[in-house]
Amino acid sequence: MSDWLILVEHATDVAQHETPHKVLRVRDYLANPRLFMARRPNIINLARSYAYQSNGYYASLLAEARGHRIVPTAQSMVELSRKALYAQALPELNAALTRDIGTVAPDARTLLVAFGRTEDSRLKRFGRLLFDWFRVPVLEVTLAPAGLQIERIRPVAPNTLKGEARAFFLDSLDSHTSRAWVAQKEKAPSRWSLAVLTDPKEALPPSRPASLKRLATVAARMGVEVAPIGPNDLASLAEYDALFIRATTAIDNYTYRFARRAEQEGMPVIDDTGSIIRCTNKVFLKELLEQAGVPGPRTEVLDETQSLDGLLDRLGTPVVLKAPDGSFSRSVHKVASESELRTQAKALFKDTALIIAQEYMPTAYDWRVGVLDGQPLYACKYKMARGHWQIIKHGAGGKVTEGGFETLDVADAPADVIDAAVRSARLIGQGLYGIDLKQNDQGVFVIEVNDNPNLETDVEGAVLKDRLWEAIIAWFSTRLERRIGNPAARPPSNGARAMSGD
Repeated sequence: MSDWLILVEHATDVAQHETPHKVLRVRDYLANPRLFMARRPNIINLARSYAYQSNGYYASLLAEARGHRIVPTAQSMVELSRKALYAQALPELNAALTRDIGTVAPDARTLLVAFGRTEDSRLKRFGRLLFDWFRVPVLEVTLAPAGLQIERIRPVAPNTLKGEARAFFLDSLDSHTSRAWVAQKEKAPSRWSLAVLTDPKEALPPSRPASLKRLATVAARMGVEVAPIGPNDLASLAEYDALFIRATTAIDNYTYRFARRAEQEGMPVIDDTGSIIRCTNKVFLKELLEQAGVPGPRTEVLDETQSLDGLLDRLGTPVVLKAPDGSFSRSVHKVASESELRTQAKALFKDTALIIAQEYMPTAYDWRVGVLDGQPLYACKYKMARGHWQIIKHGAGGKVTEGGFETLDVADAPADVIDAAVRSARLIGQGLYGIDLKQNDQGVFVIEVNDNPNLETDVEGAVLKDRLWEAIIAWFSTRLERRIGNPAARPPSNGARAMSGD
């Protein structure tokens, strides 16, 4: 059965032959509270009226009580009933409208927006933002006679759409309910849905598509539907129960906004915003690990006003310079002379107020220990790229060379390596972390804690196999079950944006 359910008031509003998804009358949904008890479908409420205490209003209100996902929510219906209630959204929406369209006004004073899509190709970002604020299937935006300002926003009943407008709506419905990739046929009904955020354009993603497809297969066996979403799908995030970010995280990009929105919706998320903030900054990690007595290389934090004299004597030659928020060995440089030190430091200070200078520890490999919920999950040796001092070598023209790997059972890894990794991860949180460590004659040293570690079936999962993905899914399922058992932990029903600053 499809994971989507379309509610209509009359069979002709959206006929069954117009969509591959189940079409059900609103009154049948209201009258049968036990419908879909074994599944939690995504419901699209296409009632003719969303007025307070109408059948359409009650369908959304009762869907929340039944634990079903539905758009629009009752709160969105209420907020769109009066301009005074949605006025807080207008400044941001007006600004987005101006950015998209410039000074050239649209051909018509009314804009039709269906599932975040607009007929005017210039308004893609505006349409997505509008759907982000109010997750209502079809909206009509009326512009003021003078200037690009919104005069009114109102829901539109699909049964009133004719000709090209109806074709546009049906195409938007189909696009909204499509999936980029899906799991193999499920062996058990899905109790939960897990959104997996990826970026198809990313050169070095933390998980390749093949591994994510394996995740989807394993999750389906465990009663969890895995759905891929991309950077432009923030507006639809609340349709899912949990979020797994499989794109490289940063505070200043879309991954942080997705994590923040998931937290506002009460969704379990890997990685959470706190972990992103802590792990993406090496200055913070240095202070945190030192305060906790976790061993690390000799390290100094430098600002542009500090003298570099004597640094090579204190830390040894060569020394490693790092930008605080680099990833995948980017913005990490080994310098072996005073002139190299000053030149490279000057270049790094162009983008950051602080940089890291760290003792160089040559090893044939780095340890990477995965820790989930405070417990060790996997242990790998990441070997240095051929002819290079790091596990990843970035060459000319974007060429990337990686070293080999060896995956061990956690029980077979050195106990002091595992202990240092677990101690470090527990300082950050209860999510998923990849701890990089070096081991030499002097002991074990934590290099950094990654909030978005690589997970590949054939690398990190080489020993665990499907148990790697089972552990991830179990982490999400445990928290979702806990939320169901504690109604006070459920998020408020807020189809509109919880904060306008995201």
